[in-house]
Parts: sequence; C-alpha cells; structure tokens
Amino acid sequence: MAVALTKLILIMVVCILSAPLAGEAQPARKVYRVGYLSTQSPSAEAAHLDAFRQALRDLGYVDGQNVGIEYRFAEGKLDRLAGFAAELVRLKVDVIVTGGSPGTRAALQATRTVPLVMTVVGDPIEAGFVTSLARPGGNVTGLTQMSPQLSGKRLELLKEIIPNVSRVAVFVDAVLTQQLPAPLQEARVAAGSLGLRLQSLEVRGPNPDWAGAFRAATSQGAGALMALPGPAVELHRKHVVALAAKNRLPAIYPTSEFVEDGGLMSYGPDRVDLMRRAATYVDKLLKGAKPAELPIEQPTKFELVINLKTAKALGLTIPQSLLLRADRIVD
Repeated sequence: MAVALTKLILIMVVCILSAPLAGEAQPARKVYRVGYLSTQSPSAEAAHLDAFRQALRDLGYVDGQNVGIEYRFAEGKLDRLAGFAAELVRLKVDVIVTGGSPGTRAALQATRTVPLVMTVVGDPIEAGFVTSLARPGGNVTGLTQMSPQLSGKRLELLKEIIPNVSRVAVFVDAVLTQQLPAPLQEARVAAGSLGLRLQSLEVRGPNPDWAGAFRAATSQGAGALMALPGPAVELHRKHVVALAAKNRLPAIYPTSEFVEDGGLMSYGPDRVDLMRRAATYVDKLLKGAKPAELPIEQPTKFELVINLKTAKALGLTIPQSLLLRADRIVD
C-alpha cells in the first residue's frame, strides 16, 4: 500500500513539473503583417476595405489577432506614395496590397522582394509591372481591372440613355493617362463608331479645378460626361457628382460609389469583388506561394448601376431594356 502511494505521488510530481515545460515547448503563434498602400482616402476606400477584411476573416485572418494591417493613404497626393512604400518595407511587412497603378509603381520602386498584390490597375504589362498575366515574374501578382472596350461600353450606355447626344466630355487623370493611355485611346475609337465627338479634359493633382473643368465642358457644348478611373476623380467623387448635377450634365462613372452619392450611372468591374479576391492572394502568399508564379486575374464581375432619382432630376427617361440589364437600381 505504501509502495503504491509513493508511486502515485511520484507520478503526480512528474506531471506537475512537466506541465509548464510542455507549455513552453509550444511555438508562439505567428502574427503576419500586411501593408495596404492606397492613392485614396480612408473614407473613399471604406467599402473596399470592409470587403477585404471580411474576406481575410473568412480565410482565418483576424486583424489584431493573427494579422496586423498597416494602412497608408496618400489621399490624392501621389508624391507621398514613395515615402509610404519605403516605410512599409522598413516595417518588414510580409505582403503589400496596392490600390491603383501609382501605388503599385511606388511599391515596386521600394522593393523587389516583398510580395505585392495589386488590386485596381489597368494594363499591368503596358505599365511594366509584369511580363505576362499567366506568369507575372518578379514580386508582383494580383488583379487587374483591365477589360477590352470598357470605355467604349460606357459611351454606348450614355448613347442609349441620350440618343441625341453628339459631344461627350471625358475627365482624364493626367498622371494616370501618361502611364496608361489605353482607356482614352479606346474611348476615341468607340466614339468614332458611335458618331460622337470627345472633349478630353485633363484633371491634375490632389485638388483639381473641377469648376473650371465643368465650365470648359458645358461652354463647348458637351451633352454628357464620362469620368475615366483615376485617383483625382475618385478622391473627389462627391464634389464631381454635385457639380455634374449643378451643371445638369448626365454622367457615367467607373464605380458604383459615384451612383450611391447621386451620380447618374456607373459601369465597371465590381471593386468589392476585386478586394475579396485580393484577400485570397494574400492568403496564398502568406502560405508560401511565389508571386512570380501566381497568374494575374482579370475582372469576372461587372456592375451596371443606375440612379433613377438623378435621372428624373435631369429629365431623363431610362429605357426599360436598360433597367432590366442593370445589376442595381438606386432610387
């Protein structure tokens, strides 16, 4: 009996002494660091970031627990991007997610080793970011919003709503168009086939002269407006929408956020969907995939969004055939 009791005590002592050792032997849980570099402001990116964070959560990454996200917003001041990119590299982030071509370019100049996931760029081959979509090479992968004839499709939609329109003003981000001229070139080709004349108006810098741009458009007889994607127009989307309403200029925009703010119509890749898909790239890279071997994806989901209240204020009747094709109606 005494021998058995002694054995029992020895077993208990061993268990007690070994418990903390077992605990100490467990490796600490890794906390990944993800950089997010944007040309926009936090408010302009709110819906996109919510989708990105939710997609990360669905993949098992919770901000503040097993992943930390470092945000840097240039708020339209593109000269800040280089410093922000270098800062993210110094912080030793595991991945950098870039929003827009200027942000991707700045990140590439800051590092050729940290994996980059681009989310809102035009043609990444023309921009020099990658060698091909199938095998990007280097440290860049992700998504492009490149889609052939997208500018032409927007002009067709304007023509469908305003059959008698003959002149369309086009807001062009000066910096972005210098780097990626294809959208404006596509618009010019499409305009010729639709019998339209384009009036190209460059907007430049973090605080463009929007009132002057609208005066130029209306004084030269523009009957409608198309805003091409770019940091300037997207950063000031509420102001642009308000001026379009003030000048009674029907307009088509690149994203649905413009329509939610009172714009007439938008057509383009679903940005929220792109951000969800960007999270899957982050997941793959954190698990060891090489960016050079992850094919770049093109948009698969496009949105046509129409604001009926704005159409009524402009005295426009939206054709029933177009309403039936719309993905969403804002009323």
